[in-house]
Formats: sequence, C-alpha cells, structure tokens
Amino acid sequence: MAGKKRLKKRQLAVIDDMFSGELDEQAVLDKHKVSRNLYNRWLDDGLFVSEFDRRVISAHRQSAALIASYAPLAAAKLVQLTESEKEETARKACVDIISMPVLLDKRMAYSNESQTSDPDVSSQTQQLSEATVSRLLAALAQEEQ
Repeated sequence: MAGKKRLKKRQLAVIDDMFSGELDEQAVLDKHKVSRNLYNRWLDDGLFVSEFDRRVISAHRQSAALIASYAPLAAAKLVQLTESEKEETARKACVDIISMPVLLDKRMAYSNESQTSDPDVSSQTQQLSEATVSRLLAALAQEEQ
C-alpha cells in the first residue's frame, strides 16, 4: 500500500461537507480554512476530482431511485385528478398523463444509451406527436360535454 495515493482527511472533509447540503461551496472552504488557490489545485488533482465525480454520480443515482419509487403514486394521483371538478386541474392532469411517455422515453434513452440499436428498446420508446396529443385532448373535452 505504500505507493497508493490517497486523499487527505481535510480533502475528504471538504467533499463530505460539499455533499451534506448544509453549506455552499465558499462556506465549506471557509469552515475548513481552505483558500481558493488550494481548492483550485485540488480540482487539478485527478484523485480529488474522481472522488468528487463519484459522489455526484452517487447523489444522482439516489435521487433517481427516490423519484422512481414515488412514480406509481404520482401516476395514480394524476389519474385521480383527471376526475377533478375544476376543469383546469383535470385538463392539466390529462396533459401530464399524455406527456408521461415522452418523459419516460427520455429517461429510458438516457439509461439505455448503449442499447439504442436494440429494436425492443426502440419499439418501447415511441413518442406521441403534437397532433395525437391534440386529438386526445379534444376527445377528452368532448367526453366531458
């Protein structure tokens, strides 16, 4: 282990505080008495940047998992809102529901970047055209009347 380079405790403490969400960047640097010049040198250090990037990716993964876990509840709520007595609320819920495949397609494309040539994936990610959305909204409006 003698030749393996590691981050210093101070660097790890700065990274920990950057991701705690309690302080902004300058406040973290002030807390740990790290000058802007020293921090800029750390940002040129591949090991420091790799750890920072690893934490960013981890934070994105955690937020995606949280959002995904609430997706069924949000979808059920939107379906309920289509029956709202407030016309504008029902309309917005319908638009959101119609837009969901487009949003899901974008997420699937992002998560399956390496599989874009797979025909199964491309058949699952068909988007609704604006004309289709308009026809669906018109049908919903006629159904209300």
